[in-house]
Amino acid sequence: MISPDAFIHPKAIVEEGATVGPGTRVWAFAHILPGAVIGADCNICDHVFIENDVRLGDRVTVKCGVQLWDGVTLEDDVFVGPNATFTNDPMPRSKQYLEAHPPTLVQRGASIGANVTILPGLTIASMAMVGAGAVVTHNVPAHAVVVGNPARIKGYTDTRTVPDRQMTTVSADHKPALLRIKGAEILEMPEIEDLRGKLTFGQLGNGLPFQPKRYYLVYGVPSPKVRGEHAHRRLEQILVCVHGACSIILDDGTHRDEVRLSRPTIGLHLKHMVWGIQYQFTPDAVLMVLASDEYDSYDYIRNYDEFLSLVKGGAE
Repeated sequence: MISPDAFIHPKAIVEEGATVGPGTRVWAFAHILPGAVIGADCNICDHVFIENDVRLGDRVTVKCGVQLWDGVTLEDDVFVGPNATFTNDPMPRSKQYLEAHPPTLVQRGASIGANVTILPGLTIASMAMVGAGAVVTHNVPAHAVVVGNPARIKGYTDTRTVPDRQMTTVSADHKPALLRIKGAEILEMPEIEDLRGKLTFGQLGNGLPFQPKRYYLVYGVPSPKVRGEHAHRRLEQILVCVHGACSIILDDGTHRDEVRLSRPTIGLHLKHMVWGIQYQFTPDAVLMVLASDEYDSYDYIRNYDEFLSLVKGGAE
């Protein structure tokens, strides 16, 4: 069904059985097959091909020269740049057809750059950004910026970087600069120096806000790798990069801050219900984590959408 409020260019082909929502514009030489569903206020540019089992949400933009094959779903507000390539068969052979295609999902608000190639069966999570020319071989987390071949995480969208100088700026009440994230704070550890070298420490009431029941070290992380990507229901943590440096993404469901831990005198206190990501490790980085409780698999929230749902529902 084609909405009477949709615009279809005279040289576009929209076959009977396709659905095109109100306000959508389909430009010249685009071809939409039966069964495809296009939402409202979309922009389908010249020379776009959309196969049968394809679903587009509202306000989706598909630029020129893109083919959307069976199994592809683009949620609301997705942008697909010119000549981006989606694939739907991991082992293609001429005249051999799959009974079902691996589903490829691009979640709300994500952007796909020009000339990107996306392998079949992947999810590009909400608000992610795929840089031009990238080859996406693995799922892309929410808000991640990925580039290269194969695509690697280089940063996160809508994230404020806390300048290094702010982490040693002490306010009138003798506390380091505050983060925007609820449930996270930067800790400034004491440092003692003499002829024998330097020493830093923490103890209850002086750098340690809780009694640790567990610790672990993260080290030898290849630079492209990302760790963490979870929140905790109850657990609190203190992160200290005792050697080298790494970056921490903090997300409370509303704001995102990025902190670079590069000195053993700076700690990061994470309370429960803060989504944390660790990345951009230097080759010599050693990250120490002090935990308020013993390991409990139930305490982990590993799905970002579940985390957002719990935060919006007021989970504590």
